[in-house]
Amino acid sequence: MLDAIDIILHSKNLVVFTGAGMSTASGIPDFRSSTGLYQNKTNEEILSHHFFMEKPDVFYDFYKEKMVHQEAKPNIGHQVLAKLEKKGIVKAIITQNIDTLHEDALSVNVLKLHGTIKSNTCLNCGFKYDLDYILNNDYKCKCGGIIKPDVVLYEEALDDDIVRESIDYIEKADTLLVMGTSLNVYPAASLIRYFKGKNLIIINKDKTPSDYLADIVINDDIVNVFTKLDEYLT
Repeated sequence: MLDAIDIILHSKNLVVFTGAGMSTASGIPDFRSSTGLYQNKTNEEILSHHFFMEKPDVFYDFYKEKMVHQEAKPNIGHQVLAKLEKKGIVKAIITQNIDTLHEDALSVNVLKLHGTIKSNTCLNCGFKYDLDYILNNDYKCKCGGIIKPDVVLYEEALDDDIVRESIDYIEKADTLLVMGTSLNVYPAASLIRYFKGKNLIIINKDKTPSDYLADIVINDDIVNVFTKLDEYLT
């Protein structure tokens, strides 16, 4: 762990790639662990484009109960990444998460591969709605169209501009820090293969299929690692 901390603190161009495990300490469940949401395959089906279009009422019941966690606060991992960005070490955070905990911790340059729960768009007229509207009203726009959360569902493509920007940051990084992701969700997981720098560090409770590419693998809780890292920040 100390080797990884030393590399992080001495990096000149550190890019971070985070997944659901980044937010579990904040009370947001992950997807693919032994206790994750996708242990029930029905949940995975509900979060697909075709299911949303066919049964938006069922989708929204699930979405509001399982995907929106307004009570969640940034944990030590989010907070330390924000400190590292302020120090000029972290250049970008690329995240698969749809929560806004990185932003809530005051990280600025956050690229959200899978969108965000905070905004929603009418599929008919394009009018934008905030999260409060969705939580307190139904999914119908004033024009009669269906409002969809600005999150990437299964069967939907990632935003090309965000993907290109993410690749650019990864290609230029001297260190790529991958945290809290199974690296099983494509195409997002394939982005780490664009890394050409010196140190690839993977921090995840469980092993990932890309561990063999890493210079350092830490199978530990992010909170433990970043509590220790925080001690070395001045």
